[in-house]
Amino acid sequence: MGIKLIKISAVYFAIGVLIGFYMSISHSYVLTPVHVHINLLGWTALTLAGILYHLFPSLETSKLGKWHFWLHNIGLPIMMISLALMIITGNSALVPGTAIGGTITTLAVLVFAWNVLKNLRT
Repeated sequence: MGIKLIKISAVYFAIGVLIGFYMSISHSYVLTPVHVHINLLGWTALTLAGILYHLFPSLETSKLGKWHFWLHNIGLPIMMISLALMIITGNSALVPGTAIGGTITTLAVLVFAWNVLKNLRT
């Protein structure tokens, strides 16, 4: 699972850089929140989690690790797609999707933190 997270994070990295590149050539920075969150929660957080899961198999094999994996990979796309569409279209009806995705992603991070505190051993 750790290697899967690292591979998924590479996809988020590419998406985040492409959004940043688009913003720089178009001189439109309205997607900055999407760019930042994809790079932080997609690229950076998932890479670090993947490394920890790979180095410490007890984290990866726990039920908490599996919950983190799925919650993070369900919540983040929901949040990012909803946020991007809300910004691009100006449609405030997408706020609940952003909030739901953000809540799921937050739960994933809390599950990850609990997993590290509970199961990380020297």
